[in-house]
Amino acid sequence: MSAHGGRRGRRGRGHAGEHENEERWLLTYSDMITLLMALFMVLFSISSVNTSKYNELQKSLQDAFSGKILSGGNKILSSGSHGKSPVPKAQPAIEPIKPQIGSTSTNAQKAKDDKEFKRIKQEIDSYARQHGLSKQLQTTIAKRGLVVRILTDRVVFDPGQASLKAPAVPVLTGVAHALQIDKTHPIMVEGHTDNVPISGSQFPSNWELSTARASVVVRFLIHTGINRFRLGAAGYANLYPVASNSTDIGRSKNRRVEIVLLRQDQQITPDIPGNG
Repeated sequence: MSAHGGRRGRRGRGHAGEHENEERWLLTYSDMITLLMALFMVLFSISSVNTSKYNELQKSLQDAFSGKILSGGNKILSSGSHGKSPVPKAQPAIEPIKPQIGSTSTNAQKAKDDKEFKRIKQEIDSYARQHGLSKQLQTTIAKRGLVVRILTDRVVFDPGQASLKAPAVPVLTGVAHALQIDKTHPIMVEGHTDNVPISGSQFPSNWELSTARASVVVRFLIHTGINRFRLGAAGYANLYPVASNSTDIGRSKNRRVEIVLLRQDQQITPDIPGNG
């Protein structure tokens, strides 16, 4: 073969290769057309509904939810038949927890206190009758405890004074003896006066006088053997009258000392710093 013939052969094969490369895009295009056709067929199959099969499915679901197959299906069917979700019933509001007033333990303690108070009251009342002190010595069971009321006018104290008179000793001795029946309840001694201002006394006002008288009675009770840690003293001047201050009889009733045997749920001790 001549050199010229060899050159023609090479040119011929190069031209065929270039023509083949130019037609390869047809393969890619035909693949894309095939995929699009398959996609359209799938979409068409999805969009096409077989009416007979759909009706058969609907009937099967109705049988299932009608109670023939699933128990309670009627409620599901009725709640979903209108295309609405079942509306939950309104729940009642949560009520706040209330403190239990008058619980069993409180009632039991109150009953125990009342039983103790009645016993002491009977003892004091009997002592007052035996010694002719019923007018000066009175007892009552109140909400705060057993109240022993001692009228101080001309029996326990002189007017405007806080020193015990001789007739006061048997009165306070009888009260102290009855109070010693109990060993646990706190005792508050309270001084009270009428509304007449003090004149010619060592005390500048009824406040100091009422407080001093309560303190004197506390010291007497301690002397009889009552635990000092159970005792407290307070003076209220003329703040809490039990009778009218417009008459002599009323004012004489207001001049008094009250010894209160408190209930167990009350205390007279102060809060001590550092003890919580």
